[in-house]
Amino acid sequence: MANPKEKTPMCLVNELARFNRVQPQYKLLKERGPAHSKMFSVQLSLGEQTWESEGSSIKKAQQAVANKALTESTLPKPVQKPPKSNVNNNPGSITPTVELNGLAMKRGEPAIYRPLDPKPFPNYRANYNFRGMYNQRYHCPMPKIFYVQLTVGNNEFFGEGKTRQAARHNAAMKALQALQNEPIPEKSPQNGESGKEMDDDKDANKSEISLVFEIALKRNMPVSFEVIKESGPPHMKSFVTRVSVGEFSAEGEGNSKKLSKKRAATTVLQELKKLPPLPVVEKPKLFFKKRPKTIVKAGPEYGQGMNPISRLAQIQQAKKEKEPDYVLLSERGMPRRREFVMQVKVGNEVATGTGPNKKIAKKNAAEAMLLQLGYKASTSLQDQLDKTGENKGWSGPKAGFPEPTNNTPKGILHLSPDVYQEMEASRHKVISGTTLGYLSPKDMNQPSSSFFSISPTSNSSATIARELLMNGTSPTAEAIGLKGSSPTPPCSPVQPSKQLEYLARIQGFQVHYCDRQSGKECVTCLTLAPVQMTFHAIGSSIEASHDQAALSALKQFSEQGLDPMEGAMNIEKGSLEK
Repeated sequence: MANPKEKTPMCLVNELARFNRVQPQYKLLKERGPAHSKMFSVQLSLGEQTWESEGSSIKKAQQAVANKALTESTLPKPVQKPPKSNVNNNPGSITPTVELNGLAMKRGEPAIYRPLDPKPFPNYRANYNFRGMYNQRYHCPMPKIFYVQLTVGNNEFFGEGKTRQAARHNAAMKALQALQNEPIPEKSPQNGESGKEMDDDKDANKSEISLVFEIALKRNMPVSFEVIKESGPPHMKSFVTRVSVGEFSAEGEGNSKKLSKKRAATTVLQELKKLPPLPVVEKPKLFFKKRPKTIVKAGPEYGQGMNPISRLAQIQQAKKEKEPDYVLLSERGMPRRREFVMQVKVGNEVATGTGPNKKIAKKNAAEAMLLQLGYKASTSLQDQLDKTGENKGWSGPKAGFPEPTNNTPKGILHLSPDVYQEMEASRHKVISGTTLGYLSPKDMNQPSSSFFSISPTSNSSATIARELLMNGTSPTAEAIGLKGSSPTPPCSPVQPSKQLEYLARIQGFQVHYCDRQSGKECVTCLTLAPVQMTFHAIGSSIEASHDQAALSALKQFSEQGLDPMEGAMNIEKGSLEK
């Protein structure tokens, strides 16, 4: 039914029965049909009359027979009461407040209800003359009446009722009667200027509070919201919020803090929009120069030492060509001695690789393709020998040294003789014409005219070590040199370890190396006797570690010198004895 308050036929039959003081009786006669589509027959007895009707449910059958009884009954019917004048007759039984809210939203004007204090009752003075029927001592209590003020835009309406809700409905009814026939006001543009339609479209989706903060940020003005007043009962609170934006301030009222804050922002926003526009400042455009690529991945030197598969893929990406295509051709051999053949295709080039598993076969195929394309090998022969287990001379416990990275262990700086010579030259400001080179075996074994004419001292050892590191030859050592020493056949330039041995022969101390293998690295412990000095070094080979330890010893001698030895130095046939 359209209106839920409209009376049903069964309700009207009950009123008719009460008016005639009879009892209506409904009786289910029969039901027929399948379970999913049954039909029910109901009989209604009202006084001496009976009616029958059918329906798809018992309730529908009762309503149908009641409607039939109302039409055909001969009993006198009661007089219908006229509806009250203040009752809303809307077809959907929508309350006046709900209907007014919809109308107010269309008009863009909020509906605000404010409760008002009731009118004071007149103060009746007690009449102490209680005689007579008109001078009764007790009077009937006055009914309480509630008053509400309704504001819709610029219009105000007042309502009253026995309850606060009734007063709101009464005020809403008056507002509906006054506003239903009035035209809906047109919305004025936010900025008040017709030439700013684009700005209006941008601000349409922004709230008033956001616009206030946006304008204040552009003009560098502080913004603050403060609730200054709170009144009303707990279920109908009223809040007053004040907003301050620089020199401007405004207040807004609402039944929630959010609403009052929004209304205050709306008021102050109108004042902020009256300010003159800000000057337009053009920001300088930043021009970014595109840097040229400094890494050419397609070069033949690129990627040495990295995985051949990754190297080949990156080279193809740098060329902006299709990535390599790997295919497993065959798998042969015994179960525990498998051999896989992998083929890689890059453009029109094809290469194959074999290995004990697919990963190594794929890696070998990529390596073969790199060589076929003209690139250098990714791994050196020494690395391949180390991987296959060629260098496994040390089987004892591993030394507790950190793993090296790029043949350079952490905490140890490997200095080549050339680098050290350059460092010393810059520190001591050596003349630019000085020739840098290694000490040759010919110079090392060349006899000198003087025979220990200068006693070895701390200063002489430091001078010899510094001259060996700087120039490769030592005039001081030649002055203290050995006469009659047997010359050695010429060979390649002397290494730092040979230079240290030469200094040991001149100064009369012994050099002892103790080597130990730790993985791929060789650990060397250099001991000098009888001065009791020890140096440690790590290198990729025994010779390299010896050179590093000798460089450390020579560097310390050049800085601190060596204490003179006790005892005489005797030389016989090129041999040095203490």
